[in-house]
Formats: sequence, C-alpha cells, structure tokens
Amino acid sequence: MILAALLLAAASPIRVDIVAKGDGFQLIRQGKPYVISGVGGTDQMPDLVAIGGNSMRGWGDDKAESELAAMRPLGLTYSVGIWLGHKSYFNYEDPVVVKKQLDHVQEVIRRLKNDPSVLMWSIGNEMEEGGNDTPALWKAIDDLHVMAAKEDPHHPAMTVVAEVSKEKIANIKKYAPHLKVLGINSYGGIFSLKDRLKEFGWDKPYVVTEFGPFGPWERPKTKWGASLEPTSTEKAEIYRAAFSKTIRTDSKCLGAYAFLWGHKQEETPTWFGMFLPSGERTEAVDVLEETWTGKAAKKQAPKIKLIDASWSGQMVNSGEKLVARVAASDPDGDKLTYEWSVAPEVTNKAYAGEGEQRPERLEGIVTRGKNASEVTLQAPKVPGPYRLYLVVRDGTGRAACANVPFSVN
Repeated sequence: MILAALLLAAASPIRVDIVAKGDGFQLIRQGKPYVISGVGGTDQMPDLVAIGGNSMRGWGDDKAESELAAMRPLGLTYSVGIWLGHKSYFNYEDPVVVKKQLDHVQEVIRRLKNDPSVLMWSIGNEMEEGGNDTPALWKAIDDLHVMAAKEDPHHPAMTVVAEVSKEKIANIKKYAPHLKVLGINSYGGIFSLKDRLKEFGWDKPYVVTEFGPFGPWERPKTKWGASLEPTSTEKAEIYRAAFSKTIRTDSKCLGAYAFLWGHKQEETPTWFGMFLPSGERTEAVDVLEETWTGKAAKKQAPKIKLIDASWSGQMVNSGEKLVARVAASDPDGDKLTYEWSVAPEVTNKAYAGEGEQRPERLEGIVTRGKNASEVTLQAPKVPGPYRLYLVVRDGTGRAACANVPFSVN
C-alpha cells in the first residue's frame, strides 16, 4: 500500500482542460478533444471498453485507488466521486464539521491527483435535496471548488445536483461562483434539460452525471402506490432519445454517464440496472454501443413488444387464477427462454434504494401456460402488494425483462 502510494505520488497526471468552442464548451484531454461516453458504476470494465465507452463515474472515494488502478491498463478515465454530507446527518451551518469535510476532500485530491486515469473530481452528489438548497450549502461548495482548483490545476471539478430549477441555479450562481462545471442527474427531465438550463441562465459547461429510465417517482402508480416499471425495451428507447435530444445536441454538454452500469435494488431489482442480477446485459447496453461506435451491436438483446395482463395494476382476490402473456422477439433469431416468478413488493422503500431488501420470490405460484411465453398463476393467499416478474433470455448472455404489479385483497 505504501509503495503504491509512493508510485502514484511520483506519477505524471494527464492534463484535462475545458475550452470554449463556438457557443459551447469542450473537454480537452492530453491535447485532444474528449467527449465523455461513460457510465455510472465501476463494474465490468472490459465490457465497457468493448462497446466504445471511455469513462466511469463514482460516488464515494472509499475504493477510488483500486478502481483507478483497474482502469489504467484499459485506458478508461474516472470522474472520482467524493461524498459530501446530506441534510439528514450533516449541518452546513456548523463550521467545524464543514472544515473537517473540506480537509477530507483536500486529502483525497492530494492523494489521487497524479493518477493518469483521473478525468475530473465529482465533489458531492445531490446534497441540496430535502430542503438543503441553502446559502450555507453553496458557500461550502464554493470553498471546496476554490481549494480543488489550487490543489489540482490539471483536472476540473464539478458538483452533482438532482435536476435543476430556477431557484437552484440562482443559488449556485450567487453563492458558488467558483463552481465551473455542473453535474446533473436527470431522468424524466432529460428531454427538456437543455431548454431549462438556458431559461434559468446557466451559461457554464455541464455533464449529465446520471440518466436512464424514468424513476419510480416519475412513473404512474397503482392505487396502493406501486410504480409501473417500463420494460427493458421501453427503457432502451429512453436512453436512445436522451442522446439524440439533449446529450449529443447541446454544445454546453461535455458528455454523459448512463445509469446504472450493473444492477441494484431500488423499487425493484431491475429498475435501473443495464444488467440483470443474474448477469445478462439488456437492450440499453446495445443502445450505448450503437451511439458510441456508430454501429449496431453484432449480437443484440431480446426485445419485448408487450406484456398482456388484464389484471396489471389491479386488486385481485386470494387464490384467483391470473393469466399473462408476452410478445418477445430476438433480433438475431436466437431461441428464447422465459422465466416467470412472483415476489412481494419491497416493504422498505428508501432514497436511492439505500438499504432496500430485495424480496424473495414465492414458490408454487406460477405454472406455465400453453407455451413458454404464457403463464398462469394463482394469486397468493397472503393479502398485500406483489409483482409478476419476467426475464426473457437468448442464451448468449443477453436478456429482456418486465414486471406487472398487482395486489391481493
């Protein structure tokens, strides 16, 4: 560990600059234009390189050294995440804890700034949420950016917010004038982001630090509050449209990090992940590859045209017989297999899925219908909310997924 730290301290950083270009901006890395074609997450790095990706984004610095070391031989860059306090446990009015936080950020930058895989510093993520969009917060952020620019003149720094509003942009401009790059997590708002930034007066560069399928908070809900998850095919089209309508068309956008490279439990086990918990890649990965390389993937994931369940989003009776069908296809003509399962709705929903427990599937509920693309299930005996999950696999490590919520009286 000590030897690695000494070698890193002696390494030469690769300079990254932001320059004006027309009415917008451009990243310059090692003297050449650089557009961020990235993902949120640090898993499966070789797979990212194989589809034309060039960068990854993290949220915290606890594993940054090992992550940077793994990226180096692959030629990937890293927006190094440095976690900042949130309102639920951190007081930006307290100068003692604010100074301690600044010292930590300074230590991370000093320790890692010479690594050639560092692209920029991602200082904080969505700290303004929960009513924390205050002068004290942004003054602390401004101090961090002043420090970062002095400590590391070779790499820009950004701070990441959850979407933008007129008030938020006004506060940033007034209280954090040294913040030169804004990172923006935008899901349902991605298609209007360019216009809203212009309306709100943001004239500096920005990075789309998270984008992907509309979040559970943005989707229609059942009477009992379960959000309706898009199919993997519907999600793929959202990624595609985000590139064509905003990311690739706004000269002030330096690039984007698609969310999520991997999988996680948030509302469901499949909502945000571009990979399934069982490891298969979904159609969203094909969209990234086509966008970044200009060529369609040689092998593509299955597609779901529709899932037919008349009882979707409805209340049903215990023991009631329910039938569902799916229309799916494979662009490569591979033989498809269908896995159906039922699991209870997650009971401990939380911000960003933090601490959510993935529900276990129920046994003895599902029976096959006339063919593999049809299923019959008997509504569980225990009242409460459930989902019917479907995974369609092509046998080559690719899959499509969908689910249907229902509730038992």
